[in-house]
Amino acid sequence: MDFLKPAEVTPIATYHVMNADSSVADPSRGQPEVTDEQVLEWYKNMVTVNIMDNIMFEAQRHGRLSFYMVSAGEEAVMIGSAAALGPKDVITCQYRETGVFLQRGFELKDFMSQLTANHNDPGKGRNMPVHYSGKNKVNIHAVASTLATQIPHATGAAYALKMDALENPNQPGNIAVAYFGEGAASEGDFHAALNVAAVRGCPVIFVCRNNGFAISTPTTEQYIGDGIAVRGMSYGIESIRVDGTDIFAVYEATKEARRKALEGGGRPILLELMSYRVSHHSTSDDSFAYRNRNDVEAWKARNDPLSRLRLWMEKKDLWDAKKEKEFRTKTRAAILRELVAAEKEKKPALRGIFDDVYAELTEEAKEQKEELRRLMMKYPEEYDINDHEEGIQGL
Repeated sequence: MDFLKPAEVTPIATYHVMNADSSVADPSRGQPEVTDEQVLEWYKNMVTVNIMDNIMFEAQRHGRLSFYMVSAGEEAVMIGSAAALGPKDVITCQYRETGVFLQRGFELKDFMSQLTANHNDPGKGRNMPVHYSGKNKVNIHAVASTLATQIPHATGAAYALKMDALENPNQPGNIAVAYFGEGAASEGDFHAALNVAAVRGCPVIFVCRNNGFAISTPTTEQYIGDGIAVRGMSYGIESIRVDGTDIFAVYEATKEARRKALEGGGRPILLELMSYRVSHHSTSDDSFAYRNRNDVEAWKARNDPLSRLRLWMEKKDLWDAKKEKEFRTKTRAAILRELVAAEKEKKPALRGIFDDVYAELTEEAKEQKEELRRLMMKYPEEYDINDHEEGIQGL
């Protein structure tokens, strides 16, 4: 009688393309099958996210935003995976997928409209900053703070896509993709979603950003097993662990995962993308209260995804210090310009407070609406009525 002992099982290997000096680790495999134009686009998007994060983090400190979350250290995870997906693939995110939105076509104006909660925000200013909504523009459902709820949503969307493919067999197949952190993988929704997806053969990719921390809880205190990839296999799902700082590895793994997810009528795939959360969890967090600053700096010096890709491009004569400076200067100016412009826009119409809850206002909602209108009219100096689209008439 033999009991399987986790300590005696070989840990899952990590897939990578580049080595420590940004050269192809295995020369026999050849160069990554990407064009110079693709690589330049990826790098520029990674830098754009990085600069925007720095600016918006400071903007929050200056009182121009109420909240912000950055994705430093995870730029390759977001850009590399999004680049491998199809335009009609359905995506559900957590709250650190700014790069996914950008890679799929979100523009600076879209980001700033949401962050400043103006009338151009599809969410009508009702969500926290960084909770972007891009269903109509980039096929990404609205971000929500509730951990892991987007994972079963992706499974459900994938099942619907599978049914649609059965009815339209001549159409190109599409998949669903759920992004989440390793902390969210401790939620019950994660397990339910994976089990249903496996049993029903849903064409979905579960993308786990394993960045080392669930807010202040390090992975050493989250689990003692071999990470998240092994959990996928326990549900009968093909899984792979990937170096999340190597954008070529992320792109190749996601591209192959998408192909596999569409095989044979559909099946789920799990990607565990290994990275590190360089930043604080959010503007509400001080990560140096629970980790050593030297550890963060050491990781940045060794594994920064932007530095790794920039070195690769420099070796190919695609990039240099002059181009770097020019692009950063231009991008920073564009972000600041869009931020200022967004702040000057009107806020959403006041009626948005009551819209979209029920098809028709309930009696209670009607009373609340009238009471709000009465108070605004009585104490106009206490409310920013004129900052809203249509003013009091919009209520």
